[in-house]
Amino acid sequence: MTGSENANPIVIGENINTTRRIRADSKNIVKRDGKVYWRYPGLDGQEGFLDVTSQYPTDETKIASERIGHIGQGVREQDLEFLTWAIKAQVNAGAHIIDLCVDELSVYPEERHEFMRWIVKTAQTICPEVSYAVDSSDPNTLQAGLEVYDMSLSRPAINSVSLEPGRDVVIDIGKEAGAMIFANGSGDSGMPQNAAERIDNLTRLMALMDERNVPVSDRYLDPLVFPVGAGPEYGVDYLDAVKGLREKFPDVHIFGGLSNVSFGLPRRKLLNDAFIRLSMAAGCDAVMIDPIMNPLSEIIAPPANEEEYKLAAAVMTAEDEFGLKFLKYVRSQGKPRPKRVPAQA
Repeated sequence: MTGSENANPIVIGENINTTRRIRADSKNIVKRDGKVYWRYPGLDGQEGFLDVTSQYPTDETKIASERIGHIGQGVREQDLEFLTWAIKAQVNAGAHIIDLCVDELSVYPEERHEFMRWIVKTAQTICPEVSYAVDSSDPNTLQAGLEVYDMSLSRPAINSVSLEPGRDVVIDIGKEAGAMIFANGSGDSGMPQNAAERIDNLTRLMALMDERNVPVSDRYLDPLVFPVGAGPEYGVDYLDAVKGLREKFPDVHIFGGLSNVSFGLPRRKLLNDAFIRLSMAAGCDAVMIDPIMNPLSEIIAPPANEEEYKLAAAVMTAEDEFGLKFLKYVRSQGKPRPKRVPAQA
């Protein structure tokens, strides 16, 4: 199947998350005047430059293997020009909700709380018309973000509740704030091992939300996407869980961090495109993606290259169990990785 059951899903932009990184040998790394910058396409047609000098490897031998936390750098340095681009670019690409996560910036709770308060207020100033999801492993950080959220501009979301001990309080925090509540499929003793465990865990969370009278329309179920490079069955596990949940809960929202599926593999855009289509066909009415890499307009249209789509979809569904046919095809294309830009620009 190359189409989808829902051609107009809710798009959750994943890019304002401080875990996101770029390669230190990216073609968009620019060195000048003793500093190192990451070059990005500004909204006004002029290029923007984020100073990443503090994270750039001083050892030349490590450049090819190191990653730079560009989103974290932008938030830490309160670079409004960069963050305006990062947020508006996602909104312009069709995002309805933007996920905000600052956990990686500090191990100290009070510092995380301040970062979350700042990014929530800043994001709502940059794009007041969309919703934002406060995202943290710490319920108090979630609370800090909601405390400064301007409800007159949009409704917040909270990411996320699970069966992990102590996480059910997230339902109460979200319900009190009138937030949309994201629920993920992890269990009380670890990650789900198959589709059945995902469905069971989320069914238990649905019961907890029933007890708190959370409107079904405010519930977003995430069965959890794992990289197929780590386990060829992970794509099928997720898709089967989506199908089972859609049958069981026809009116709830179902989504997932879909770009996780392609970590560590080449041609990530192609693989993501295929998996997003498959997820929508399985029953997802929302998608958490990078809408700049994988524009929804391309997803809902027929694949530009049917042969490539089938090869990518076969990896996602474990038909090409270890991606051997896909990798052979990629190698046959002979497209080398672009060289880095010169040291001086």
